[in-house]
Amino acid sequence: MPSSSKKAQIELPWAQAPQGWAAGVDEAGRGPWAGAVVAAAVVLDPARPIAGLNDSKKLSATKREALYAQICEQALCYCIAEASPAEIDQLNILQATMLAMTRAVQGLAQQPAQVWVDGNRLPNWSYAAQAVVGGDGKFAEIAAASILAKVSRDRACQELDKQYPGYGFAQHKGYGTAAHLAALQKYGATPAHRRSFAPVRAVLLAQR
Repeated sequence: MPSSSKKAQIELPWAQAPQGWAAGVDEAGRGPWAGAVVAAAVVLDPARPIAGLNDSKKLSATKREALYAQICEQALCYCIAEASPAEIDQLNILQATMLAMTRAVQGLAQQPAQVWVDGNRLPNWSYAAQAVVGGDGKFAEIAAASILAKVSRDRACQELDKQYPGYGFAQHKGYGTAAHLAALQKYGATPAHRRSFAPVRAVLLAQR
């Protein structure tokens, strides 16, 4: 048989709902020191399958952007929502993530019969739902949601980079790198920073 240097493309199965539509939900941005936490909910269209869906972390930025556009065009419906840095500081990051996920599902044009959420926790809501550890690599709907959330948050960080030059948001996306810490120590915290996060709080206390 002829050999091939290309890896076979793995197609993720669709999540199944007992009846009606199944939505996949995922988030991006729980760990960074700055910016909103973003969640997305997606209901895919069985008549318009999308090839190449996978955990957004396993895709290149170029591939994520291409799939983002395809998901937005071909999904039955989707919603991207967020919880702000102020809400993260007020609620804590876990509860703010649950809030963003709830907003994303509630914002769907067609309410789902079943919701599949990446991870091991579910928001306190009335939807029939299941948490799936590693779900963004197991089900197409969750993978699609992970791509929308990741691309949306990366784009928001590009805007933060324009708004607050010198912090390197376009590079580190708000995560706790040495360059980010150095910028915090030099310039102080921006309104986009999560003041409840220990490294940001420590810098703010040191600058008093």
